[in-house]
Amino acid sequence: MSNRLSGFFATPVRDPKDAIQVHNIPAQAPWSGLVKRGQSIRIIDLEGQQAVDTLFYRADNFAERYSSQDTLRVQGSAYVSTGTRLISNEGRLMLTVTADTCGRHDTSAGACSCESNTVRFGQHTRYLHACRENFAIEVAKHGMSKRDIVPNINFFMNVPVEPSGNLAIVDGVSKPGDYVELKAEMDVLCVISNCPQINNPCNGFNPTPIRVLVFAADKG
Repeated sequence: MSNRLSGFFATPVRDPKDAIQVHNIPAQAPWSGLVKRGQSIRIIDLEGQQAVDTLFYRADNFAERYSSQDTLRVQGSAYVSTGTRLISNEGRLMLTVTADTCGRHDTSAGACSCESNTVRFGQHTRYLHACRENFAIEVAKHGMSKRDIVPNINFFMNVPVEPSGNLAIVDGVSKPGDYVELKAEMDVLCVISNCPQINNPCNGFNPTPIRVLVFAADKG
């Protein structure tokens, strides 16, 4: 698999004023929303170096959901960027990445949890809020539970694959205003944890707000 940081670009360029939905998500908070087939969702890292943990579920059947394993297998690439097709656990295309001004998004390292924080950073971090808890809160609004949380995408999170094959979480490369945009290929529920992690450099040790825009489907 390739781990290169090149090969990304931003297209098409949509005017944020054309968005039909605008959601401002505070630092450390969760969010969820429906994105209909043909619509596009843009996730904006407002201040830079903010990891955005994200899951997708088929809107009319939550049993079908994003599969990081199938996405990596189909792409033959370790990372997500422009042109990446997000694949479900049923092998179907859920979304396509159509724009990316950052060029580095991980889908291997998973989401932080109270348990993993304790193992990695010590008992004193056990009660810090974590992405898995954000996901649990948000999926519960849609009748799901922790059992429905699967390996996710970490937009803007920099996880290089070392020559040994190990993963490393290092300083993010996203700048203020960087964004990734995806076109929905089916009706999907998007679930976000604006990562609250403060123990590793994925957020620059300082979680910050993000913004989500939804654009109408292209005509024609």
